[in-house]
Amino acid sequence: MADGAKYAVFRCGSYDRIELEERLDVLLESCGGMGRFVSSGERVLLKPNLLSASAPERCITTHPELVRAVAVRVIEAGGKPFIGDSPGLDGFGSVAEKTGMAAVARELGIPCAELDEPAPLPMAEGSVFRRVEVSKRALEADKIINLPKLKTHAQMFLTLSVKNLFGTVVRQKKASWHYTVGLDRDTFADLHIDIAGSLSPALTIMDGITGMEGRGPGNGKPRHFGLLAASTDALALDLHLCQMLGADLKSFPLYRAAARRGLVREAEKIAGDFPPGFVFQGVDIPRLDSLHLLSFLPEGFARRHLSSRPVQMPEACIGCRKCVEVCPAGAMTMEKNNKVTIDYEKCIRCYCCQEVCPADAIHFSKGFLLKLLEALGR
Repeated sequence: MADGAKYAVFRCGSYDRIELEERLDVLLESCGGMGRFVSSGERVLLKPNLLSASAPERCITTHPELVRAVAVRVIEAGGKPFIGDSPGLDGFGSVAEKTGMAAVARELGIPCAELDEPAPLPMAEGSVFRRVEVSKRALEADKIINLPKLKTHAQMFLTLSVKNLFGTVVRQKKASWHYTVGLDRDTFADLHIDIAGSLSPALTIMDGITGMEGRGPGNGKPRHFGLLAASTDALALDLHLCQMLGADLKSFPLYRAAARRGLVREAEKIAGDFPPGFVFQGVDIPRLDSLHLLSFLPEGFARRHLSSRPVQMPEACIGCRKCVEVCPAGAMTMEKNNKVTIDYEKCIRCYCCQEVCPADAIHFSKGFLLKLLEALGR
């Protein structure tokens, strides 16, 4: 970053094209300009958050105006951008259309493609995981520009820059990872760190103009934060944004995993126009069951008897069956009248069902541990 800055965070009030482009240019200038990251002729993957086929105003996905503005600047730098992601459940065509990405691609004459065809990811030195597959399209890109959305997350506390790159894992493989490691949040965070570090995006630009609080990443409430942020270090940016949101770093699985691995470092300098130490007030961030505090207990016992569990709200259910289809443990079945039965012995508490439900019909029954922590004011 320019002048030794680790990341930059600037104000941006809206997605109005003129304002957004002006503020994006200020942000990029503080980083050394797009030409620092993209060379002529390079194929550049623009990796937004395309969780589901949702309209931009729901704030579930990266806003198309930001993706468009970044794509234009990549083209101006001589690069060849393409938009790509691998949604977990919805078909890519419908996701691209609903989120506005297909319209951006048509306007600029650039590809918008699903990240499919899994291939082995060459793992960075120090990775915990030795074999991970991501989309071949992501590996074939000369550069990756990571374009996450600032959101809360019912399983992982926050979903920001590092977790957005989990989207390069091809759709059906995501469910497998949720089943094998997703029940331990800190181990799941290790996986996210390994993928981000191994893909090594040239630049991350965070869409925090309007983000999400509450029951994210799919059923929270839009919240205006009015910020754009950028960094060459996705992890450092995420930890800084966690503090800006007024959240406890030790409650963030990403921080715990990074700290255990000695990856947390003080940023050299912050560029931007927010006051030093600025904190957003009253951000609704999910309370997580702190099962990491009870590592001396058998994992299965703690998960079944102490953790919060998903429950269906039948009156809100629209019968789409997405929860049943996405469940990596096969713990959900749909009966008559849209009644979902959940086998809690199989359920791994990954909350994928809540994440994909378009009707906000999956809520949580607080587990004993969370109730105890709340009673103690923790």
